[in-house]
Amino acid sequence: MMTNFKGIIFDMDGVIFDSERLYLECCMEAAAIFGIDDMENTCMSCIGLNTERTLARFSEVYGEDFPVNDFWKEATSRFAQKVQNNLLPVKKGARELLEYLKNNNVPVALASSTITGRVRSELAAAGLINYFDVIVGGDMVDKSKPEPDIFLYAADKLKIPAKNCCIIEDSFNGVRAAHASGAFVIMVPDLIQPTEEIALLADMILPSLADVGKYLK
Repeated sequence: MMTNFKGIIFDMDGVIFDSERLYLECCMEAAAIFGIDDMENTCMSCIGLNTERTLARFSEVYGEDFPVNDFWKEATSRFAQKVQNNLLPVKKGARELLEYLKNNNVPVALASSTITGRVRSELAAAGLINYFDVIVGGDMVDKSKPEPDIFLYAADKLKIPAKNCCIIEDSFNGVRAAHASGAFVIMVPDLIQPTEEIALLADMILPSLADVGKYLK
């Protein structure tokens, strides 16, 4: 590697997988069943949040009477079915970048707000799990993004100081968390383009993982 990073830490949803669009699709399908019209904006505001914060956001928007657990069960079961049917696309350039890092013996971690069991099953289904030396799910830390805990924990598991790592993120809260960890932050925007605040927090903004690969090489 031409860069001086000793380890690379990836987010998963929206970075490795094109899962944000699939989640949005599943939430819209569930919203139709529950008679909700403005689900898209609410879902977009939940990108980068863990499940607990996502459910709290739904309750905040639709009121305490909204059957949030029933809605989430419907949406997530639809998502799981699509994953099982191999409908979860891997992001362009992800496989090639992971292969390059493995071939060059670069330590690689994954730090996702998604619960660990689901992270592992999705990575395994896509044939990507063996590329990661460390996998950290949102249920393994007390504080979720935008707090830096998950990235600091992943770096610790890699036995590399966060300041010597590069973190690849797509969400606003992910970039905030990555920046707070002291790592070098590359943002690869997915559904939402960076605001001025986020652009200042990211050390670099690149359009795809293929471009990240070119930069790291």
